[in-house]
Amino acid sequence: MTQSTGSGTSLRTRVFLVNAFVFVIAGTLLALTPATISVPTNLSETLVLAIGLTATVLLNLLVVGRTFAPLSRLIEAMERFEPLNADYRVPVYGNEREIVQLTKAFNDMLDRIERERRESVQRSLAAQERERQRVAQELHDEIGQSLTALLLQIEGLERSAAGEEREELAELRQATRDTLNQVRGVAQRLRPEVLDDLGLGRAISALCERLGEQSGIAIRCDIDPELPQLAPEAELVTYRVAQEALTNTLRHSGAERAAVTLEQDGEDVLLTVADDGRGLGDADPGAGIQGMRERALLIGARFRIDPGEESGAVVRLRVDGRPWTARPVVNTGTAMTGTRQR
Repeated sequence: MTQSTGSGTSLRTRVFLVNAFVFVIAGTLLALTPATISVPTNLSETLVLAIGLTATVLLNLLVVGRTFAPLSRLIEAMERFEPLNADYRVPVYGNEREIVQLTKAFNDMLDRIERERRESVQRSLAAQERERQRVAQELHDEIGQSLTALLLQIEGLERSAAGEEREELAELRQATRDTLNQVRGVAQRLRPEVLDDLGLGRAISALCERLGEQSGIAIRCDIDPELPQLAPEAELVTYRVAQEALTNTLRHSGAERAAVTLEQDGEDVLLTVADDGRGLGDADPGAGIQGMRERALLIGARFRIDPGEESGAVVRLRVDGRPWTARPVVNTGTAMTGTRQR
């Protein structure tokens, strides 16, 4: 948004000129009309004086109100600001120096808040990813290995047992194997290594397949084979948003079907997750939705949730798909960040 430099007339000067104009008009009318005021004033003179003063005050109120109208519109625009709308900036109303300077100061403040919030969210999400990786590693290396060793011991005991003990050990072996598979599944969800192994499109396809098998819900997955290469953090955010949106669908929506689409839309990559469940209704967004918004904010993506055409909800994440060039890494402990080529 282009802003003027604030070199117009000051608001104080405009108010002074408006009041001077009103008084000049009132004085001119008084000089040109035959109205006179005697001492003491009679009833007709008092009535004329009251009408004149009332008209002068109303005229002054009208003209001053029009002078301050840009300030009122500026206040309304400031009140429409949403903290999670990263693109919102207040337009300049009028050319009064104070209004322009106030608008510029407010937008500069939004820029600073946006930078600080982006860095804060980046640090927070980086810490979350590090913790996810640590927990996933511990699940794989410690708990997974312990369960594997226990499974081998049970299998050894099962081979030497007989009768009811053999059946009980077989049940225990199967329960241990199921627990081991669950631990591995949790570790995989915590640390999406499939992004490095398969790429974003195949990783989301694998996510849909796995969650569909676990939940019994039919999840249709349409992946554009000609997707542009996104930056590592953009791929991670896109994957996490798809994961969180599908998790919310499975846990809270009561849906029977869901659809995930990842496609190129112009220069953007658009992720859409739709279901036929209950939708959000009047419920306040929970931590999951807030987390998706914050992740989108981290990479400058646009995130929104709309009601479905007939029922359910539609989650959309629009990521800029233009090429990235390397820039100095922000010291957050995770992958690089980038700046776009315009």
